[in-house]
Amino acid sequence: MAIDPAPSMDPTLLPTTRFAFPGPLRDRLVAAVLDGSKTATTALLAEYEQEGEPLPSIGRHSVVVDSEDRPVAIIEVTEVRVVPLGEVDVAHAVAEGEGSTTVAEWRADHEEFWHGEEVRRALGDPGFTVHDATPVVLEHFRVTARLPASA
Repeated sequence: MAIDPAPSMDPTLLPTTRFAFPGPLRDRLVAAVLDGSKTATTALLAEYEQEGEPLPSIGRHSVVVDSEDRPVAIIEVTEVRVVPLGEVDVAHAVAEGEGSTTVAEWRADHEEFWHGEEVRRALGDPGFTVHDATPVVLEHFRVTARLPASA
């Protein structure tokens, strides 16, 4: 079932949400958002601090873009929590829609990403590493509209 954007929800006026970096991982994450299996995401608090960006807020709408920066959906934030990495629970891990069934699987995948060259370069820290106390931003969302590019 397609969800049409509300007339007042002009995608060109909304902030953009990009999952991961362009490429196969982003494509998988966007597909999971569109099929409804991905309803959560996790970011490093350090990423927000590095970019000088405010944390997401409940009710905030944004446009999800694919690897080609084409808008594919509008999402609305439904929950935001900042917790130490060691406190992420299995419900959140599963809600990320990446196939993890345990926190250990989820964490291994995320550590591989966060310890990757692209994240370290974005943070300006070639030795960046996470540990149990690393603050992470847990965000839950819902799709409010699928955009024509995703059809």
